[in-house]
Amino acid sequence: MKVFLDLMWFFKQEKKSYLTGIFLLLIVALLELVPPKVIGMIVDFIDQGTLTIDVLIKWLGILLLTACTVYVVRFFWRIMIFGSSVKLARLLRNRLFEHFTKMSQSFFQKRRIGDLMAHSTNDLQAIQQTAGSGVLTLVDSLATGGFVLLTMAFTINWKLTLICLIPLPFMALSTNYYGTLLHKRFHKAQEAFSSLNDKVQESISGIKVIKTFGQEEEDIEAFRKQSDDVVKKNLSVAKIDALFDPTISLIVGLSYFLAIIFGSRFVLSGDMTLGELVSFTTYLGLLIWPLLAFGWLFNIVERGRASLDRVTSLLSEPIEIQDQIHAIDNTPTGEINFSISQFSYPGEQKKVLENIRFTLQRGHTLGIVGKTGAGKTTLLKLLIREFEGYDGSIQIGNKKLTDYTLDALRSGIGYVPQDHFLFSATVADNIAFAKPDASLNDIMTAAKLSYIHEDILQFTDGYETVVGERGVSLSGGQKQRISIARALLVNPEILIMDDSLSAVDAKTEEEILRALRENRAGKTTIITSHRLSAIQHANEILVIEDGRIAQHGTHEELMDREGWYREMYHRQQLESLVEHGG
Repeated sequence: MKVFLDLMWFFKQEKKSYLTGIFLLLIVALLELVPPKVIGMIVDFIDQGTLTIDVLIKWLGILLLTACTVYVVRFFWRIMIFGSSVKLARLLRNRLFEHFTKMSQSFFQKRRIGDLMAHSTNDLQAIQQTAGSGVLTLVDSLATGGFVLLTMAFTINWKLTLICLIPLPFMALSTNYYGTLLHKRFHKAQEAFSSLNDKVQESISGIKVIKTFGQEEEDIEAFRKQSDDVVKKNLSVAKIDALFDPTISLIVGLSYFLAIIFGSRFVLSGDMTLGELVSFTTYLGLLIWPLLAFGWLFNIVERGRASLDRVTSLLSEPIEIQDQIHAIDNTPTGEINFSISQFSYPGEQKKVLENIRFTLQRGHTLGIVGKTGAGKTTLLKLLIREFEGYDGSIQIGNKKLTDYTLDALRSGIGYVPQDHFLFSATVADNIAFAKPDASLNDIMTAAKLSYIHEDILQFTDGYETVVGERGVSLSGGQKQRISIARALLVNPEILIMDDSLSAVDAKTEEEILRALRENRAGKTTIITSHRLSAIQHANEILVIEDGRIAQHGTHEELMDREGWYREMYHRQQLESLVEHGG
């Protein structure tokens, strides 16, 4: 029952609802004692020949009143207890979602999306059931069982009550053993479901690649194997679950057996009346639910404990990147200064960046080029504080990044990443994502700057066209330009474009860059690209090789020197010439 102690913070928070619900449950448990007593009394009246119409109507009226009262009370305790359990699920779901939004990139690299989704659905459902049906079952089984036993012992025959309780310790031992097995197996079943969830998410996201390479059958087979594993592990849970009811029914059957044998002897010896024996066996029937509920309780509790352990473990993951005390809430402005001795990703020894030192004046454009994997994107991720733990400092306006709040820092940066993520919403909503109150004119202006406006007008519903999930219905170039428009709409102090012109043609690239130069005067822009034409206009260009700055300078300065930049520029010029038939 440790799970109830772990959830005590919530029970205290909702104590009014839970105490009211428990009080109403106790009333129901007491009222359920009335019918067996009435039945026994009527049997005795019949046996003694003293039953009259008036007496029968009187006791039938009492039974009807009892039934109506139980009906009303049960309605309200369900609202109190089950309503509170829904609040718990909502609270934990909100905590999980908020926790996810605060976690750094390294957290999501370690965790699978399907696993996180399983935590937010199946596990929360099991916890909710513990706080609802679990509390109900615990209180109802103890209250009903306790009241019935006390009534049997003190109002009918305490000797017969003790005799009928002889089999119960065997039930307690067996259900406790089943509960231990259930906890272990349910934990494995939840893990298997998480893996299956992740497989489905991955397959749907990568359906284009799967179809392109003709791997549908292989992917279906892989899914079938994981699905079979989920079924296998859930069947192992069901096998333990299936032992509860038969075991309890056997124990109850033994108690009935003892009640009939010894109860008959007590009636024959005059220690009990026939009506009392009927009442006793009826009360024994009322014990079936508490005993079955007790077995069901183990099931609910062990499932809830396994799920709560998983959710608690997730919530206990430390937030690596968060605001410092007294952090500034102003948008950062000024020159950007990098002075990093070295940086490695969390949990890795390899140095990704080393001896990165440069200063970017406010209003200037910085171009960053280099081979794939050289460290260009990593450099940008440090600037937006997706990662920390580097040896050195990064400053904006002579203040460290950590001196600003995360909201202030990121509100001043417009970031266009390599992986252009679009939501399953309208084109206008996607562009206005960071500025939901933007007018349509503002949205259209940003779209014109990124040269996507004409394309949007050709869509079925224009700016109200709903794009598929992750922009699946758009081309790569269209997704890139919508992402650029999204960043330009907020008119950021610092605009970061991480290889975000790779899917557009040379002419469109030139027009976008010209629009940026004209409309972002006095504001800082950082562009990484494999195509050198995208950064040759920059005030400063960095060439990154193996995490180090191999060359730096303007386009003209770099062209005057031997090195990677000049060699790559000539190669790309030659490729462009060949493409155009030269």
